[in-house]
Amino acid sequence: MINLWQAHISFALILFLLLPSFGLNKAWRVALLIALLAASFVPLDGLTLAAYLRSHIDDLAITTLVFMAWGCLRRLDVLPPAQQGQTGLLILFAAMALVLYPATLGLSDLDPYRFGFSPRPMLVFVALLTLGLFYLRNYLAVVMLASATLAFTAGTKPSHNYWDYLVDPLLGLYCCLALLLLAMRWTYGRLGTLRRSA
Repeated sequence: MINLWQAHISFALILFLLLPSFGLNKAWRVALLIALLAASFVPLDGLTLAAYLRSHIDDLAITTLVFMAWGCLRRLDVLPPAQQGQTGLLILFAAMALVLYPATLGLSDLDPYRFGFSPRPMLVFVALLTLGLFYLRNYLAVVMLASATLAFTAGTKPSHNYWDYLVDPLLGLYCCLALLLLAMRWTYGRLGTLRRSA
């Protein structure tokens, strides 16, 4: 039952983040988010719209839900604008995706996914990583990793693999693309600086 609610929440959060703000004030943006959540229950050929979306993207990782919820709270002006230093978060989850998914596609002899079934070493590593991120004041990454670990401990998803709580293709793809855009922007700025100094 929890995974069905997760599908409805994912549907509302994804569409809310993809849609433009239309110049709406905070109250109307909240109403839009609630309307999108209600729309996720609309049936179509025996399945809700959320179930259709879930059939394409499966259940999202807990980290992705936290990341999208953070984005929605920012759009609702509940949280302040993003601070600098989120590049580390992008690198972290892009690295996780690049470690996991090429191997699961058979591009590597190592199978890191199997470590998620008996994840005691992974849990220790993620705990140390979370402490390090807390020291660096990257609180969003801390909340994402801590939420994933707590959800895994509570068994809130049908999967018994820790990886499924930590990262999914949607989050990995977003982080990789965001890093690529940041690298292109940095390169373009660097070239502009070199041209001006020449």
